[in-house]
Amino acid sequence: MSKVKYYYDSETLSYRKIKRKKRTTFAYSLMFLLASALFGILTVFILSNYIPSPKEKELDRELQNMTLQFEILNQKMNQAFDVLENVEERDNAIYRLYFEANPIPEEQRTAGFGGINRYEKFEGYENSDLIISANKRIDQLQKQLVVQSESLDEIAKLAEDKEGFLASIPAIQPVSNTDLTRMASGYGYRSDPFTKVRKFHFGMDFTAPRGTPVYASGDGIVKRADSRSTGYGKHIRIDHGYGYVSLYAHLFKYNVRRNQRVKRGDLIGFVGSTGRSQAPHLHYEIFKDGRRINPINFYYGNLSAEEFSKLLERANLENQSLD
Repeated sequence: MSKVKYYYDSETLSYRKIKRKKRTTFAYSLMFLLASALFGILTVFILSNYIPSPKEKELDRELQNMTLQFEILNQKMNQAFDVLENVEERDNAIYRLYFEANPIPEEQRTAGFGGINRYEKFEGYENSDLIISANKRIDQLQKQLVVQSESLDEIAKLAEDKEGFLASIPAIQPVSNTDLTRMASGYGYRSDPFTKVRKFHFGMDFTAPRGTPVYASGDGIVKRADSRSTGYGKHIRIDHGYGYVSLYAHLFKYNVRRNQRVKRGDLIGFVGSTGRSQAPHLHYEIFKDGRRINPINFYYGNLSAEEFSKLLERANLENQSLD
């Protein structure tokens, strides 16, 4: 029940009842509604901007977790770059130098990506810089890994070639020390056994009984096994590749045929005294790119340091050759 209100009328000296006009009531009601609406809007604004909803709290937690994961990812990429940098350094400073390959330039390893913007799809977000940076580093890491992988493939191929080279060059003494009577003559000027004239001896003479086994000093292909070369008698020539050829002369008989592939240490023939020879022995020569070189430098494969020292001492004596 609404209260009745009065006011004092000074003219009549009496109290009169206050009558509220409908217009005033409407105005008050409208003001109340407007104030309520304004209060509601203000409340919603405050709640939506300053007090997060459960969904916003959940999204905020997800964002914080993603930011943390990106930081962890960056740390892992830093570690990966450190490891890769170490591999690249060893690749350039050790592996490629050892196998006589040119180092890969730094600008080739770290070159960027040209052309269109590869990261446009990541732009326009609150953490775009973080996302773009992480993707750039991943792409750079992948590119450097590809370059390094290709380099290691090249090194592996060079290693195979190097292994083939080491197996092919003539690196052992063609007559076993147990069968060797003596090393009769070395590379250099010697007295000819027939004319007694001092002339250059292009090989090494190994004195051994007739029929002593002769071994291939390196992997290769038999190019000649005949007696059609003046002075050598029955002889064998093995092409080792890489410009190396070995020659085994004055043989008693062969144990290989032309075009046969042989391995280092294979039995290829037997000591004899055919051709221009004074006594049973093996005359041994090495050619490099068509030029005769001193065989004494190629016995690291089966001689000890002491044995090689004695062989070198005997080879340097200017005595009489046997052919």
